[in-house]
Amino acid sequence: MVACTAALCFGGLSSPQAGAAAQGCRTAAAGTGPAQGAAGGGSACAEPAPRPAASDTPVGNNGQLHVCGVHLCNQYDHPIQLRGMSTHGIQWFGQCYNSASLDALAADWKADLLRIAMYVQEDGYETDPAGFTDRVNSYVDMAEARGMYALIDFHTLTPGDPNFNLQNAKTFFASVAARNAAKKNVIYEIANEPNGVSWGAVKSYAEQVIPVIRAADPDAVVVVGTRGWSSLGVSDGSDESEIVNNPVNAANIMYTVHFYAASHKDAYRAAVSRAASRLPLFATEFGTVSSSGDGAVDRASTTAWLDLLDQLKISYANWTYSDAPEGSAAFRPGTCDGSDYSSAGVLTDSGALVKSRISTPDDFPTS
Repeated sequence: MVACTAALCFGGLSSPQAGAAAQGCRTAAAGTGPAQGAAGGGSACAEPAPRPAASDTPVGNNGQLHVCGVHLCNQYDHPIQLRGMSTHGIQWFGQCYNSASLDALAADWKADLLRIAMYVQEDGYETDPAGFTDRVNSYVDMAEARGMYALIDFHTLTPGDPNFNLQNAKTFFASVAARNAAKKNVIYEIANEPNGVSWGAVKSYAEQVIPVIRAADPDAVVVVGTRGWSSLGVSDGSDESEIVNNPVNAANIMYTVHFYAASHKDAYRAAVSRAASRLPLFATEFGTVSSSGDGAVDRASTTAWLDLLDQLKISYANWTYSDAPEGSAAFRPGTCDGSDYSSAGVLTDSGALVKSRISTPDDFPTS
């Protein structure tokens, strides 16, 4: 967001930052599906905790979600907050998303949400539309089996104008919405981080993509990216008023806010505090580090952000549930070659902090 370069703005979002290590991930992940196990040697760990009864999971408790006022609400019309993790690019880190890792995410991390980051460019969807669509659907099923919500992220970044990918978006969302319409655990995120583009252009894109989803899945929540790398316009010198004064013409939608705690502080939190009384917000991605996706954890700023999101009941997903060689990753490099995704020995500073926050008891009112 702040002081971004063309190749690298938000945490872990563009492949160049990972350098040679990311190139290795491309090779390791190529052709792998979500069911790929964590083969090879890894640290020994206990058997995964038993899965909770279906009725005692986030989806079991909350059912089909919808927007009520400025909140995300459950089937009982009560505001709730979902807390979870985002994948890294599934084209690079597919080995991190398997039965063992998702069992750990649901049972040990006690996450409510898995965000599925499907890049469009950068060796992503455009290289194999059918294959990536199938992989996303498989992750949706894996989340559903564990009672977690699945946030399908159409991960546009470069080019920053989502209209560049309008036809890809229509094709992709028509397919996944038709396939998953009967499920209660699916949320659609239609544009990751619009950048270098006006709010009017983002709004136009949203008003063309949302009807495609609604034609197949009329009830699901749709999350719309905001300009300035989903900063509510703050990183472009604007603020939430441009959205408040010119909202997307659609119902049951929310607006995205992204932040990286070491880079985005008081001015960004102030914008979120103001916007939360006027707009339904969803922090579909945040990092504990700088906007490069790397560096040291800013514990004080991360805590201030998460306390604010808790207070406002704004749902969030942390970047990333991966072993990428960067400070924003939850796991130490090599973790995804093993079968332990929970113990202190495999967690980075970021992973330990975020796990400590999202594994606390949820507040899901049912009456």
